[in-house]
Amino acid sequence: MPVAAIDDAFVLSEIVGRVLAIEPIDQQTFEVRVALAASTIGNDPGQLVNMLFGNTSIHDDVVLYDVEFPAGLMEAFGGPRHGLGGLRTRVDAPRRALTCTALKPQGLPPDALARLATRFAQGGIDYIKDDHGLADQAYAPFAARVEAIGTALRKSRAEQPTRYVPSLSGDLDRMRAQISVATAAGIDTVMIAPMIAGFANFHALVKEHPQVAFLAHPSLAGAARIEPTLLCGKLFRMLGADAVIFPNYGGRFGYSPATCRRLATAALETRGRMRPSAPVPAGGMTRERVAELLEFYGTDVMLLIGGALLAAGEGLVEATAAFVAEVQGHAYGSANQP
Repeated sequence: MPVAAIDDAFVLSEIVGRVLAIEPIDQQTFEVRVALAASTIGNDPGQLVNMLFGNTSIHDDVVLYDVEFPAGLMEAFGGPRHGLGGLRTRVDAPRRALTCTALKPQGLPPDALARLATRFAQGGIDYIKDDHGLADQAYAPFAARVEAIGTALRKSRAEQPTRYVPSLSGDLDRMRAQISVATAAGIDTVMIAPMIAGFANFHALVKEHPQVAFLAHPSLAGAARIEPTLLCGKLFRMLGADAVIFPNYGGRFGYSPATCRRLATAALETRGRMRPSAPVPAGGMTRERVAELLEFYGTDVMLLIGGALLAAGEGLVEATAAFVAEVQGHAYGSANQP
């Protein structure tokens, strides 16, 4: 909207965005600080992203790098219902780092996935999440998968409080139904990809299911040119992610150590009354790197190793137990808390 065409005093004084500063980073790159009116958001997660990076995202030379949210907006969205502390309580791990793994590959039927989950639980893992590609496919329907895996883990829960984390998919009504299926099976933690499900849908599910914890998966997070610290560490957390999964440095993806540290810090640092989200570095991780990662992140973290454990084959239980023992044997302080 051309500013010259606006003749309403309220719009000009209270609504129109203002450029606060333009600073050169190098000869071709500039940092531009823009102030936007919080009233344009209407406490709607979709409109929040629309105002921050809607039409602007069409420009191929612009990155949404960071946002300073007013306290009132953070209060309105609320953040995690459970956060890192709640995830610790679920598996009786008040101080140490948490452990996580993934069920894959796609194509396995529910009973085969349940057998894998049982073996992971026998190894002492805290959380077993679906691979993000598992949805509601004919070879492993959501309801049948949840029933098979939930039943298998209930049988082993007396020895180890392992939690299964099924992946939500489909439209809002289908995801609501999936949560109902999961909670009826005694499951209290689920995974969602906010960039695929939609920010407004994700936030609605968080509000509607206060007893359920949500792990946010970064699928499609690289498609919008939003800086990972802002997207995963701040936005996902503010909309209700109790844990945020992200590709760790040195794995299959390209996040740098500096980006990983910023992201983990953003997930944990004090932001009003908002609970911290658990940072979950993942993507090609191996047991051999556990000590390095705990020294880098501290113990306020959930380490996710999937394929490297599954590659152990018949030795899966032993490999999982070794991973868990490695984590439990380290007591580094938090590297990210201010």
